[in-house]
Parts: sequence; C-alpha cells; structure tokens
Amino acid sequence: SFRNIMELLLSLPLAVVLDSGLSFWIKMFVMGPPDPILGVTEAFKKDTNPKKMNLGVGAYRDDQGKPFVLSCVRKAEALIAAKQLDKEYLPIGGLGEFSKACAQLALGSDNEVLKTGRSITVQTISGTGSLRIGANFLSRFHGGPRDVYLPKPSWGNHTPIFRDAGMQLKAYRYYDPSTCGFDFKGALEDISKIPEQSVILLHACAHNPTGVDPKPEQWKEIAELVKNRNLLVFFDMAYQGFASGDIDRDAWAVRHFIEQGHNIVLSQSFAKNMGLYGERVGGFTVVCKDADEAKRVESQLKILIRPIYSNPPMNGARIATTILNTPELRALWLEEVHGMANRIIKMREQLVDGLKKEGSTHNWQHVIDQIGMFCFTGLKPEQVERLTKEFSVYMTKDGRISMAGVSSGNVAYLAHGIHAVTK
Repeated sequence: SFRNIMELLLSLPLAVVLDSGLSFWIKMFVMGPPDPILGVTEAFKKDTNPKKMNLGVGAYRDDQGKPFVLSCVRKAEALIAAKQLDKEYLPIGGLGEFSKACAQLALGSDNEVLKTGRSITVQTISGTGSLRIGANFLSRFHGGPRDVYLPKPSWGNHTPIFRDAGMQLKAYRYYDPSTCGFDFKGALEDISKIPEQSVILLHACAHNPTGVDPKPEQWKEIAELVKNRNLLVFFDMAYQGFASGDIDRDAWAVRHFIEQGHNIVLSQSFAKNMGLYGERVGGFTVVCKDADEAKRVESQLKILIRPIYSNPPMNGARIATTILNTPELRALWLEEVHGMANRIIKMREQLVDGLKKEGSTHNWQHVIDQIGMFCFTGLKPEQVERLTKEFSVYMTKDGRISMAGVSSGNVAYLAHGIHAVTK
C-alpha cells in the first residue's frame, strides 16, 4: 500500500531514497536553455580583454559606462525617508496615488477617459508583471479568439508571458531586414487578415528589439485598419520619455488610438524612464465602455492579483509618485530623462560617423533613424560571432545592440570592430 511504501522510504537513508529512481515529477527534468541575454553577460564577465563591451543588457549606463541613478530619484527617496512612513501592506491594486499618476502620465491628465472614470489602473510588478496580469485577464475574460498577434520580431519575453497564461501566439510582419526599417506594407497586409476580435500587441514607442517605430501618419492608418478589423489593442509602453525625450510624443500612439474609439489595454513600466529597474514599478490599465464596467473590471483584476502576489511592493511606487506629483521633481525628471534619451541619440550619430571614418561604404542611416535603447544593426550571426571573438564585443546573435552600452570612450572601438567584420 501507499502507507507501507512511505514507511519503507522513511526508514531508508536519504542517499538510498535519492538513488531509488522514484520521482514526484511527471517528466524527467532536462537542462533548460540559458537565457540569451544573461548568457551574453556571463561570457562578457569571463573575458579578460580590457576593451571588452557588453551590448546585450537593456539597462541605461552613463557615459562612463556606470549604472545611473537619477538625481530626482535620490531627492524623492530623501523626502520619503523624512516622512518616516510605515511599511504596511498596500491594497491589492497598489498605491492609489501611483495608479492615478501612472494613468495620467500615459493618457494625459485631461483625457476624457480619466475625466469620466471609464478606465481602471492597477499597480503591477514592473512591465513584465503588468503584461502577465494583462495576459491572465485576457485568458479569463476575452470573448474573442485566444490568439495574440505579436510584431515580428517582438520582445523575447512576450511569447512566454502570453503562452504561459494560456493564450495562443501568432505574428504579423513588422521589421524589414532589407531596409532595417518598418515593413509598413507587410504589417498592413497581415493585420487586414487577422480574425475579428483577436488581440494585437503594439509597442507604443521604442520598439524592442528593433528600435523601429511607425511614423504618426502610419500609426493613423494602423489605428483605422485595426478598428475596421474590430481587434483588441494591447499596448506595451516601457519607454515613455526615454525614446525621444518627450513624454507626450512617446505616448502619441496610445492617445490617438483612444481618441479614435479604441478601448485599449495598456502595460507601463518605470524601469527605463526612471531608472527604477530593481524597484519593479509598473501599471496595467483597461479602458472600458463606461465607469460601471471599469468598477467591475477592477474587482476582477483584484481577484486575479490576490493569489499571485497578493499586493505589489510600495517603495518604488512611492518614489515614482513623489516624482510625478512634486512639481520641482517632475521638472527635474523630465530634464533627466531628456538627457538620457539625447545621450543615446548622440551615440547613434557618433557610431555612424565612426563607421564613415573607418571607410565603411555601407548605408548605416538606419542606426540613426531607429529610436530608443536598442538598435538592430543588420549584422549577420557570423559577423556577430567575429565581433565577439576578435574584438570582445558582446551582443545577441540577431545583431541587436543596447546603445546604452556605447559611450564616447568606446564608440570608436565599436565602429572599428563593426567595419572589420562588414567589409
């Protein structure tokens, strides 16, 4: 009997039990594949070349290659510390002041949606947590097909987030390798064939991993087509302010879709634009048909969140709220996020200048035209491999580089390496 077997196991030495071949698991564990970005970092750490560069990690660095903490964050932390606040649990939906400020930042404080109360925003565990809560929400309540259409390519974590929530993954054309730019025609063709009521995911700005964004006129056509196809729009906005340096410009697509009558869902992250990576600050918003539906949606979001993590962490939310709601800190933040965006833009320009000085005859205009932290260089896997082996320049195999890892001190070396492998 089961009881006799358990008594026998308990009487055996631990080593015998471990060697017995018995397992509680349905399948034998196999070694999972390493994370492609973390794998790049591990290889980088082992390299002894003093000129080595890590262009894989999506975290901002200053011009000395050091992690950067915004001064507005330090000032906010000081204000919070002076208040000697308690450490009690937040509500399930998070810090109310944060959720309000989060929604106002994305939609604009005078947005009709906010004035009429027909949206609900909950605090989440950064952008990843927001996407997963959104995916779980869709899995449970979305009445249309269980398909989510991602741009091809998209952020690598989008696929497991939606897949693990029970949604089916599909794709639409987005990036054109021949131009290193936006495949507008291909995107429109594919979107026009998406079954009605499906979910389409759009990057609000600074598309990850390509850095390729539609222009406003292209966004307008996409919005019209998506509306005609009756698709549910899921916006992922991880870089508001960080892309162009202008929070309103970076949120333009989100606000336009709402103006055109789309009841979108939206994920936000404050990792990049406030440098709050480890604080895990994010928000998830659902735009509803009216205030009554918003209340019902809020109740169901709380039911989803409660068994996952109960309630979100408070420290990062307090920091973000203090910055957004304190006029002098908000002004300082806008100045600093503009400075971060400008440094990235400057590095793009200097890299292209460096390639020209090296004598490269290739057209590198796409490096300047792309926006945000990441750049799809157009390098082939074998060229990436040579860059790593010969120059200790580390990046993902698809040729994506984090421009935050480029500085005035190493941009010439990077240009030299890229030219050497692309002659």
